[in-house]
Amino acid sequence: MVRTVDQGTARLLPDVDRARAWLLTIDGTPHSYVDLDTPTHLEFEYARRMAHLLDTTAPPGAPLDLLHLGGGALTLPRYAAATRPGSRQRVVEKDRALAGLVAEVLPLPPGQNVTMVTEDARRALEAAPADSADVVISDVYGGRRIPAHLTTLEYLRAAVRVLRPEGLYLANVADGAPFAFLRSQLAALGRCFPECCLIAEPAVLRGRRFGNAVLAGSRVPLPLAELVRRTASDVFPARVVHGEALRRFVAAAAPVRDAEAAPSPEPPEGTFSVR
Repeated sequence: MVRTVDQGTARLLPDVDRARAWLLTIDGTPHSYVDLDTPTHLEFEYARRMAHLLDTTAPPGAPLDLLHLGGGALTLPRYAAATRPGSRQRVVEKDRALAGLVAEVLPLPPGQNVTMVTEDARRALEAAPADSADVVISDVYGGRRIPAHLTTLEYLRAAVRVLRPEGLYLANVADGAPFAFLRSQLAALGRCFPECCLIAEPAVLRGRRFGNAVLAGSRVPLPLAELVRRTASDVFPARVVHGEALRRFVAAAAPVRDAEAAPSPEPPEGTFSVR
C-alpha cells in the first residue's frame, strides 16, 4: 500500500515470513515494523533495546503511564499494551495523514487504552501535566532527522517536569563519528538525570558506521546489570555505556539550547534506505 502523508510517501510493505507483519517506510526510510498477531516481536534493534528498558523499569506486568512522542505504526505502544496490560498510553504524532493510515490499516485491538493525539511533540510535552508519566519515549523524526526544537536542553527539561520522581526517559537518536550530536544529547541528559546510559552497537560506538543509539535517563538507579545481560544476548549485541565510560565519551560536550538548535545529522545516503 502506498499513501501520501505529510512527511512524504508512506509505504506499508508486508513481511513474507510473518502473516500479518508490516514494515512502514517513508520516502524509502524504515520508520516502523509491526506484527499485528505478535506485538512483542520487535524487528528493529533500537526498539528491542527500548523494550529491555521498559521490561526492567518496573515489576513485570505492572501497568505504567506512558507518553510516546512520535507514533509511527505504534510499535512500542502495542508492545507495552501486550506486556503491561492496563497501562495508560498517550501517543503524540504530528503527521495527521500518517496517523490516519495507521488507524485504518493497522488498527489497535479494542480495549488497549491508547490515546492518539495529532500535535507537535514539543507543544504536547509542554502542555502535559507535571508528574503524569512513568515513562516518556522520544522517537520523533521529520523525514530522516530529528527536528531542531526536539534536540535541546529545554526540551529535555520539559520531559523531566512530566515524569514522576522514579520515571524513565528514553530517546532514539542517530549519529556517526565524531558524534557531536550524540555527545550534546548525552550532555543534556546528564544535566537533567543523575542516572544515565547509552546503548548502541559496538560498530556504531567505534565510529565504523552511522546508526541508532538509545539514551536512557532517570532519577533512580537504572537496572544496568540486567540491561547488559539482555543487550549482549540480542541477535545484534549492543554495549551499555554508563558511569565513567559515559563521562569519557561525552568529554567536554555541552547541551544545545533552543537559540542555537539544529536538526540531527543527515544520515549518509543509503544508511537506512529500503527500496
